[in-house]
Amino acid sequence: MSPVRPRRENAYRGVLAFVFRQWRARLGLVAGLVAAITCATLADVFLPLYAGRLVDALAEADRDAALRAALPAFGAMAALGVAHIGLRHVAWSLVVPLTLGTMADVARAGFHRVQRLSTDWHANSFSGSTVRKISRGMWALDGLNDTLLLALLPSVVVLLGTMVLLGLHWPAMGVVIGLGTLAYVGTAIGLATRVIAPAAQLSNGWDTKLGGTLSDAIGNNAVVKAFGAEGREDARLSGILAKWHKRTRRTWMRVTWSVTGQLGVLLALRTAIVGVALWLWWTKAATPGDVAYVLTTYFVVHGYLGDIGQHINHLQRAVNEMEELVALDAEPYGVADRPGATALAVTGGAIRFAAVTFHYAGHATPLYRDLSVTIPAGQRVGLVGRSGSGKTTFVKLVQRLYDVTGGHVRIDGTDVADVTQASLRENIAIVPQEPVLFHRSLAENIAYARPGASAAAIERAARLANAHDFIARLPKGYGTLVGERGVKLSGGERQRVALARAFLADAPILILDEATSSLDSESEALIQQAMERLMRGRTAIVIAHRLSTVRSLDRILVFDHGRIVEDGTHAALIHRPSGQYRALFEIQAAVGA
Repeated sequence: MSPVRPRRENAYRGVLAFVFRQWRARLGLVAGLVAAITCATLADVFLPLYAGRLVDALAEADRDAALRAALPAFGAMAALGVAHIGLRHVAWSLVVPLTLGTMADVARAGFHRVQRLSTDWHANSFSGSTVRKISRGMWALDGLNDTLLLALLPSVVVLLGTMVLLGLHWPAMGVVIGLGTLAYVGTAIGLATRVIAPAAQLSNGWDTKLGGTLSDAIGNNAVVKAFGAEGREDARLSGILAKWHKRTRRTWMRVTWSVTGQLGVLLALRTAIVGVALWLWWTKAATPGDVAYVLTTYFVVHGYLGDIGQHINHLQRAVNEMEELVALDAEPYGVADRPGATALAVTGGAIRFAAVTFHYAGHATPLYRDLSVTIPAGQRVGLVGRSGSGKTTFVKLVQRLYDVTGGHVRIDGTDVADVTQASLRENIAIVPQEPVLFHRSLAENIAYARPGASAAAIERAARLANAHDFIARLPKGYGTLVGERGVKLSGGERQRVALARAFLADAPILILDEATSSLDSESEALIQQAMERLMRGRTAIVIAHRLSTVRSLDRILVFDHGRIVEDGTHAALIHRPSGQYRALFEIQAAVGA
């Protein structure tokens, strides 16, 4: 069996199971909608019956008797029409809150899961593609609800009802309609799942890649401009568009041929039904009114059957468009709170690595093997070493952005794996090397560390971070929008906003990722001064690329290939004749670091 077929079947099962879970949350709306649309459709099923009776009544020779016989049929037809309109309106009124509610739930759940997926997952995913998966899946749910509840369900009701009613009068007619319906629906499903689906999966994949490419280039427009690479990015996008065009055209052409094939089956069914109706009339098994009933019924069935082809195509498209969202919903968190995890209570901020082994996925050997080190509460520690030596991984394990492979990371004696991630990170303030800000006001960016902080508290934190003066000079002060990722601010200004955020967090543990690298002298001096204030009374871990920034710290840990090869103060380490710290310090001093 081809590997594509199980994948398609699994996609249908996965998507429909996902949709039914959304419906369970609003079961009352779904039940009311199904009841309303079923009754509205049954009104369509019975309408041809009274149309046939009306024709037979008008065939009476006595006009007065004909009118008397025709009026009840006429009244029934009018009543059925009113019932159909009213019940259909009820059904469509119910689908609005159902669909809006489920779309909101899906978007909320997708955002919730993506926010909590692992650092590795985010590092390997385009943000633009992820946004596209969520938004496209959300809107596909709108079409899928309409297709299943307001389109396919009525079609099934009218087909079953018609087969029963005609079969009770003329079994042969019931058999013809039943077999024709099975042939048509089977053809439509086969074309949708075997012909259209594989092409649609590929075109949707290129659609996602197109969104990611656009987001990647637009989000890094400053780099594009810096290298005059607009033409290169245009060419890159053109290449993606060419493949997207080819795949999408193939999908759309398969849809076109599918519809043509379905119309051919409908033509054969119509010919068979009209032929059987004529035969019934010729054999006097049916009156002219019965023939009118059959033909009117066929026109109703034809409308629903014609729509079934489109509905199945729409269903297939919705399943394809939701497939990536459903896969995202099933994506494991990577790092998740354990059952029964409690909130972390920090009394001092002591950090201990106890025989920690850590292995990055995809790497042949572990980075750490039985690493043990203790950082007492309130100690200021610098982490130095060459790139890839394990400094950044050390602080990521403290934050539990990854789970250790073996051993334990403890804060004040509590294993970080036993507490909730939210409570752990609330106790850790971080100032990254390249702070990224939200496209929100400066006040909102600073207050991100403590939602609901007062304006006075925000300003105090900004003053401590030496950020108040430049903020006060801005036209809107703390209400100034900083642009996407903070692009309206200079590097030094962004760094001081990040420091203000850390001051406002007032966490007992502080992580500084060389917050003064690549800055002008004035900004460096202001930030260094703010950092000194920020580290007081906290357990501070400083990742140092420029060793001049760690000279005043209480302790320095020198990393090399995942091992701590030296541990001591600047004064002690600089006097080791063949020490790695001394060698690194001399190299930086020689180049004027």
